[in-house]
Amino acid sequence: MGSTVIQGASIWDGTGADPFTGDVLIEGNRIRAVLRGGGPCPPGAEIVDASGLFLMPGMTEGHTHLSFENVTRTEDLITPSPERQVFTAARGAKALIDAGFTSAYGASEAKLRLAVAVRDEVEAGRLPGPRIRAGGLEISVTGAMGDEGKEHDPRIGPATIVDGVEEMRRAVRLHCREGVDNVKLDVSGDPFYPSTPAHTTPMTFEEIRVAVETAHAYGRKINAHTRSIAGSKACLRAGVDALFHCEYADEELLDMMEEARDRMFVVPTVGLFHQILKGEASAFGLTPEVGGYMNIPELMENSIRTHTELRKRGVRHLIGGDYGFGWSKQGAQARDLQFFVEYYGYSPAAALVCATRNGGLAMRAQGDLGTLTEGALADLILVDGDPLADVSVLTETARLLLIMKDGQMHKNDSGARAKASPAGRKVEKVG
Repeated sequence: MGSTVIQGASIWDGTGADPFTGDVLIEGNRIRAVLRGGGPCPPGAEIVDASGLFLMPGMTEGHTHLSFENVTRTEDLITPSPERQVFTAARGAKALIDAGFTSAYGASEAKLRLAVAVRDEVEAGRLPGPRIRAGGLEISVTGAMGDEGKEHDPRIGPATIVDGVEEMRRAVRLHCREGVDNVKLDVSGDPFYPSTPAHTTPMTFEEIRVAVETAHAYGRKINAHTRSIAGSKACLRAGVDALFHCEYADEELLDMMEEARDRMFVVPTVGLFHQILKGEASAFGLTPEVGGYMNIPELMENSIRTHTELRKRGVRHLIGGDYGFGWSKQGAQARDLQFFVEYYGYSPAAALVCATRNGGLAMRAQGDLGTLTEGALADLILVDGDPLADVSVLTETARLLLIMKDGQMHKNDSGARAKASPAGRKVEKVG
C-alpha cells in the first residue's frame, strides 16, 4: 500500500476550523494523519512539496447533469443517440474532476443509464471522473415539467411520465433496477414551462410519498425539483433527501426545513438566474428581457430571501446545478461559491463548507468524505492562491495544481514532482 505526504501546505480541513500549516499523510485511499507543523515521514513515501500552497478537500457538484453539454434547447437532450450521449457524459465527468470536483451528486440525465455507465467506468479506472451518485431520468406527471408531448405530437422527452401511485412505484423500481443511485422527481413547475410556472405543484403528495418509500426500500436516495411552497412542504413530509431550487417559502416551510436540517440537503441553483439576468445567456436568446417575461427577477428575489434565511437557520446547502447549458459550461460550477457569498451572505469559508463537508455528507452518510481529517477518504485539491480571501481562484483550473481522488493522483503540477523519501527521514517542521 503506497503512501504520499503532502508537505508544508496551508491546510483548510473543511470542518470550519481556521487553516494551519502542516503535512497530510495518505496511505492507500485514506488520510492516515494530519500533522500540524509537520511530522514523521514513512519510509518510501512519495513527497509533494506544498509550501506556500492551499490544501483543501475536493468539492462536490450538488445537482449534476453529466450528459448536459452546451444545451440550448430540449431537442439537444432528446435527439442524440444514447451511444453519442454516453461520450458527452464522459466528457462531463472529466470536466468536473479537472475543475476540482471530486464528487458528483446526480440529478438527472438525458437518458436513463448514461450516468450509470459513466459511473461504472470511472469506478473501474477506465475513465477519468469524480465519485458519482448516478441520476437517471426525471420522473414527472402528465402536463408538468418534463412532459414534452402534445396530443398531436406525443414525443418522448428526457423524463419518465407517470400518473398515480402505481405508475410512480413502477418507475422508481425501474430506475433502481437499472442502477440509478439518485432518483429525481419533478414536483413543482418551472419558468421554462409556461403552462406550469414555478409556483405550481402538479405532482401529488401520494405520488411523492410512494416514490420516497420505494427508493428508500432499495437503499437509494430521492431528490426533487421543487420551487413551489406546496411542493417543498410535500417533499419534506414525504422524506425526500435533497430539495433542488426552493425559491418560494413561507414561515411554516422555513420552520419545516430547519427541523429537517440534519437529514436533508437543499441545493439552490442561483447560477442560472445570475447568468440570465447578467446577459451571459443573451447570445442564446435568453436575454434579461426574456428572463423578465419568464419571471426570473422574482425568482431571484425569492431565492435570495429564502436561502439567506436558510443559511441563518443552519440548513445544509450544496453548491452546483443546472450547468451544462451553452452559457454555463461543465466545470464552471465553482462560480457558485462566489454567488453564495454575494447573494446569500455566506463567508468564503462557509461557502467552501457547502462545497466540501456538506457535499461529502450528501454523497456518503458515513461522514468520511469532504474533510481532511484522520480516516477520511483522500479526495483533495492543492490550490495556488487563497480561496478564503477570494473564492474565485477556484474557478481558474490552472491554479488547481494537484487533484487527488481516492488516494490517486488525477493531476500533479505542484512544481515539485513526487520523489521517494529516504528511510526514516524526518519532515522538517513548518511554522
